[in-house]
Amino acid sequence: MLWNKNEKYTLVPYDLESELEDAVNEVKEALFGPNRIYLDGKKKIGKKGATNNLPDGYLIDLTNSQDPKIFVVENDLASHQHLKHIAVQILEFSLSFESSKVKVKNVIKEMLRKRDEDWATCEAFAKKTGKENVDFLLESIIHKPDAFNALLIIDEVGDELETVLIKRFKFPVEVVTLKKFKNDAGHILYEFEPFLNEVSEDTEKVDISEIDTIVVPARKDGFEETFIGENCWHAIRLNSSMIPKIKYVAAYQVAPVSAITHIAEVKSIEQWQDTNKYILNFSEPADKIKKVPLGNSPGKAPQSPRYASRERIMKAKSLDGVF
Repeated sequence: MLWNKNEKYTLVPYDLESELEDAVNEVKEALFGPNRIYLDGKKKIGKKGATNNLPDGYLIDLTNSQDPKIFVVENDLASHQHLKHIAVQILEFSLSFESSKVKVKNVIKEMLRKRDEDWATCEAFAKKTGKENVDFLLESIIHKPDAFNALLIIDEVGDELETVLIKRFKFPVEVVTLKKFKNDAGHILYEFEPFLNEVSEDTEKVDISEIDTIVVPARKDGFEETFIGENCWHAIRLNSSMIPKIKYVAAYQVAPVSAITHIAEVKSIEQWQDTNKYILNFSEPADKIKKVPLGNSPGKAPQSPRYASRERIMKAKSLDGVF
């Protein structure tokens, strides 16, 4: 329930998947943010005689000028679909995508053609990044190695589903939850965390293309026993589509130190035990660096993992220069 002295909003389950799809379209600007285009047309993809699927849509992510992405979107209701069904559906999307990249490009291009504003956005991005036109832009995204990314939009997600998605797939799968609430007057509120919100918060000063480091808050005992003693950092939540960018992990020691003090190169990132979290294994023991203190902005102190740039950390005089 969402409540204040004047009114209360109660959770209203979606009865049909189409209701969730309508909700996504209603909140898409706030949900996905700028420089992302949501295309909700349903077109079958896949090679003739092989696996064929009907994705619910596509999300074109143009936030990173050096690495634009396309996410294949699946909208699902947790109450209607068993988690194994969701996992199988996403796997089949990946197979259809890989076997029919020309068809995928043509499907997305056809959708864009019907949306003048979105076409213009892609056209401007293509020009800015040295691509000849929208066709060549889509070609360069879809035909690059490891091009497949999935986005699951669901009304409720549990740890078990997230764990399965991490364990079963080598490709990125992002998950967004979208809930609907209604008051007695019939007014609607939607509850959601914006897509890749953690990344958006950390790119106010750092371009997303520069991100190569994850900054983790560490208490004294965990820092000494794990970060220094075991040359790793575990039980950390990460956005799966950001994992390929992470080359370093930096330790922010909480009060009384209140500073970034060490950086280590990341050798590998793996699932942490049988959970929906990860372990970052170091290539070698962490390097002690010149302290990057909290400074005069207490709100900059990391309460959870933060994305950053190693180069910016090494040059920063305080966390104001990092985030």
